[in-house]
Amino acid sequence: MTQKKIDLHRDTLAVREAVERSQYGENSEALYLTSGYVQPSAEAAARRFAGDEEGFTYGRYGNPTVASFEQRLAALEGAEACISTASGMSAILMMCMGLLKAGDHVVCSHSMFGSTIKLIGTDLAKFGVESTFVSQTDVSAWQAAIKPTTKLLFAETPTNPLTEVCDIRALADVAHNAGALLCVDNCFATPALQLPMNLGADIVMHSGTKYLDGQGRVMAGALCASQELVTKTFLPVLKSAGMTLAPFNAWVVLKGLETLDIRMRAQSARALQLAQWLQDHPAVARVHYPGLANHPQHALAMAQQAGCGGAVLSFEVKASDADQARARAFHVLDSLQVMSLSTNLGDTKTLMAHPASTSHGRLTEAQRQTAGVVQGLIRVAVGLEHLNDIQADLDRGLLTL
Repeated sequence: MTQKKIDLHRDTLAVREAVERSQYGENSEALYLTSGYVQPSAEAAARRFAGDEEGFTYGRYGNPTVASFEQRLAALEGAEACISTASGMSAILMMCMGLLKAGDHVVCSHSMFGSTIKLIGTDLAKFGVESTFVSQTDVSAWQAAIKPTTKLLFAETPTNPLTEVCDIRALADVAHNAGALLCVDNCFATPALQLPMNLGADIVMHSGTKYLDGQGRVMAGALCASQELVTKTFLPVLKSAGMTLAPFNAWVVLKGLETLDIRMRAQSARALQLAQWLQDHPAVARVHYPGLANHPQHALAMAQQAGCGGAVLSFEVKASDADQARARAFHVLDSLQVMSLSTNLGDTKTLMAHPASTSHGRLTEAQRQTAGVVQGLIRVAVGLEHLNDIQADLDRGLLTL
């Protein structure tokens, strides 16, 4: 385990931060596959279950491998603590169950991930949680949406799939002035490029399924926050509801964190080059990528995201109407021979998808239009293939529209 008193660079924490080695002295963090733990005594077991003594008690409550992942991600995000879950969406559910009750109000961007909009706007509404969805980039709209019952502002930056960037520091001020908390979904940027807590965020949410794993192998989620929030607010929900991260998945993502920085920077460099190429393509109407100078929030993105646009972009094919746009987007995707048609992201393999019919397919057409998820939009999560091969694969469809 990294000695806390030593001030280490984040690059070092990414490969060193973990729980103590076992008596066997393993250099690669151990994978503990167990659902239960033998207790030293009945009295010790009672103290541990009561929370009066540290120690693992049951697999749903905690695991050494899971704890290693949580420690490492917290260190990278600059957070006091982290709690992990089975998926990114379960992390959001745990946050909402811990923080909100009937009558409470949440403010979110209407450009957020489709499942997030569905969970907060529809599913939680059945239990009396109110929500307002506003423009991602208009701070005044967030401010205007505040109510006396507002408990949470939830932002995703950059957004999926239009890569809109919000001003984290400004939203933190709005939240704190209202006595609310700000949570930032940091999936697209990751702590390699963006540290929301340094800008005032109270909670950082992750789908570890994406870049934290980095190779499309397992599902995972996490919330980084203060020790008090993790221990007193989120952990009780985890113990009751059981959205527990499996030790094997935790181990895979833990090892993925070791290469996060170099992967993110290499994939982001390719994404910028691809975005520039698509911007000049005759079959492309528009490109959405924060690294481009004409992106509406380019300057903000460069300031918040360590001068990097990230590894995800989206583009719209030229078309005369929505039906033609959908057909042309499908044609481009169906013409791929090398890249993957897949709705995941964060893989070393380049993944492409049609958001309007997949990730945002459960939304109404009105919701999709508000979010800007049009039928001609294609999202590209750029991997580590050679740029020429990515361009050639896209050209198979684009040049035959």
